[in-house]
Amino acid sequence: MKSSKNVRNIFTIILLGVILVLAACGSKSKSDSDVIKVGVGSAEIPTWNLVKELAKEEGIEIEVVKFDDYVQPNLALADGEIDINAFQTVVYFDSFKEDRKLDLSAIGTTSIWPMGMYSKEITDVSDLKDGDQVILPKDPTNLGRALLLLEKAEVITLKDGFDGTGGTENIVDNPKNLKITPVDAGQAARGLDDAAVAVINSDMAIKSGLNPTHDSIFREDASNKSYVNIIAAQTKRKDDETLQKIVEIYHADKVKEFIEEEFKGAAVPVREPISFLDHYKQTK
Repeated sequence: MKSSKNVRNIFTIILLGVILVLAACGSKSKSDSDVIKVGVGSAEIPTWNLVKELAKEEGIEIEVVKFDDYVQPNLALADGEIDINAFQTVVYFDSFKEDRKLDLSAIGTTSIWPMGMYSKEITDVSDLKDGDQVILPKDPTNLGRALLLLEKAEVITLKDGFDGTGGTENIVDNPKNLKITPVDAGQAARGLDDAAVAVINSDMAIKSGLNPTHDSIFREDASNKSYVNIIAAQTKRKDDETLQKIVEIYHADKVKEFIEEEFKGAAVPVREPISFLDHYKQTK
């Protein structure tokens, strides 16, 4: 009887062990830690859905998390709510993390989205009239970028050496007395009903139903390193093998070809290493 009881006890212990192991395995397979959460803007979702598919083939599960502004994705990344984000230019990223004292790092390049000027009233910037209103995004880096675009379009003149850092105080000549009005980047497209021209980020233009290639009346080219978009992570995870593998997947030929076909020039793929953006700042 004692022997039989010992056997039952041993069997019970083994059974409990097996149950605990299975429970642990089941818990692990469903753990959020096994899913890489990527914060993106709405315009980037189609591309990241493809990256998600390609990553799954490599055994990496991605969850795409959509954000509608330029502030929350970096805060969510710093708080650990997401693992990486991909929505911003390197110059915006550097400015934001410095202002908010966030320990984040750029780990990969993605694309450049040329900023454009849009209008419901005119088809050429030379048609701007004296006193017309021009709407620009107001966050510091996008405002400076928009001012450089207005200068390139020959409607204002900026201080010598202006590198895109700063606001309207850098305008030294405004011959048509344009009423330059900074607003939230996400609201710029709405200003087209009231203003002669709105300068709009490419992703925000797409979100508003505009085609950056065909609807803009003047656009940036894709040559300025400052406006290359990047993938960001917490600095302590910048060398994480899984995150680096996702950067590698983003640079795959399939992704490059998809961006070119999907956006038709509204986004231009960049597949350079992140070191490509060292010393990126340029002055006019």
